[in-house]
Amino acid sequence: MAEPAPLSPEEWSFWDAWMQAQRLLATEVDRALQHDFGISKAEFSILVKLQAAPDGRMRVTDLAGSLDWEKSRVAHQLTRMERRGLLERSEAGAAGRRTGVALTASGKDVVGRAIRGHERTIRRLALDRLSPEQAVAIGAWSRGLIDQLS
Repeated sequence: MAEPAPLSPEEWSFWDAWMQAQRLLATEVDRALQHDFGISKAEFSILVKLQAAPDGRMRVTDLAGSLDWEKSRVAHQLTRMERRGLLERSEAGAAGRRTGVALTASGKDVVGRAIRGHERTIRRLALDRLSPEQAVAIGAWSRGLIDQLS
């Protein structure tokens, strides 16, 4: 197989701009969640997964898998969120292990408000800046990359 051609200055410029735009967008989205709702992007991810689960409950192992996170990362994050009253863990396994997790009333309130605010942030920062054609092209390109890299 032939060696691919080196990137042109224009291709490097495209790549640098795309990477910077992603970093800035992720930073601004995280900042908005912190400022407006007092939660991090990681906390938002967990709250949204629990909110979508039947009865707002999941097994910790299933939660970790759905986020593609290491179980230890999830456990540490859950401990911090439990201390803040956003969720509660329950004993569901052998030897009293806390293998279940559920939203509290406070967690349900926060995630409901945060989802609506997150939608406004996404629209303001990204979607309102794209033409319908650009959105379709970027969406198709992104799904193609996901399919290829998954």
